[in-house]
Amino acid sequence: MSDLPTSAGELHEQIAQVIDEPADSFGPDDDLMDVGLDSIRLMILVERWRSGGMHLGFVELAEQPTVNGWWALMTAQKESLAR
Repeated sequence: MSDLPTSAGELHEQIAQVIDEPADSFGPDDDLMDVGLDSIRLMILVERWRSGGMHLGFVELAEQPTVNGWWALMTAQKESLAR
C-alpha cells in the first residue's frame, strides 16, 4: 500500500493527521508552518512519500508550505515521470 496521496484532499488529510489538527482547521492555501507544521513533521511526510516513490525534498516543500503548493509539486513530478 502506498502512502502517496492520490488527490489534493487526501494530501490535506495526511497533513492534518501529522499536525494533529482537524482538516477543516486550515485551508489549501494556508501556510502550513502557521498551523502547526514543523521541520520534524515535514520530514515525517517526506520520508513517507519517499517510501512511496515520490522524491520531493525538504527544502522544495518548505519553500511552498501550502496544500495547493505541495499538490502542484507532486502533480508536476508525476507528470514528468510519466513521460
